Amino acid sequence: MTRNKDMKREERSLLRRLAADPSLLFSNPFESQCGALCYRHNPETGALEFLLVTSRDSGRWIIPKGWPMKGKTLHRAAEIEAREEAGVRGKARKKPLGYFTYLKTYDDGSSVPCTVEVHLLETQRQDAAFREKGQREVEWMSASEAARRVTQPELKGLFALAERKLR
Repeated sequence: MTRNKDMKREERSLLRRLAADPSLLFSNPFESQCGALCYRHNPETGALEFLLVTSRDSGRWIIPKGWPMKGKTLHRAAEIEAREEAGVRGKARKKPLGYFTYLKTYDDGSSVPCTVEVHLLETQRQDAAFREKGQREVEWMSASEAARRVTQPELKGLFALAERKLR
């Protein structure tokens, strides 16, 4: 319960900062990232589920995402992020499902606006051991629960869009 309160406080703080100074979103060029919206059908119930991981710094719920990788397309980089952050192996679609924006805050307190290109990734398997195991929580859930847990409004909408496309 404390984590949810902390996340809501952090979200309100971010919104206050943006409302007080909207130029934060437009003062610098947007950085680009890629993300994987991982999905599967629950092996026991057959229900459509989506994967969220916690961020390493604040513990808020996010999708696996990261910076572009030299020599890799964005959908391939999204596959690598999913494998490193959650042990998920699968195929990401080449065409992005959509995009969301957020304000990336660095350890030194500086911020940069980011646009994340999100690719649907059909999970083929999930490894028990992966690079960031122990640094993140990993959880499968319904689209509505995932949308409730993430803070970015555009990302919330992508869960509903993904559910419609996959049904």
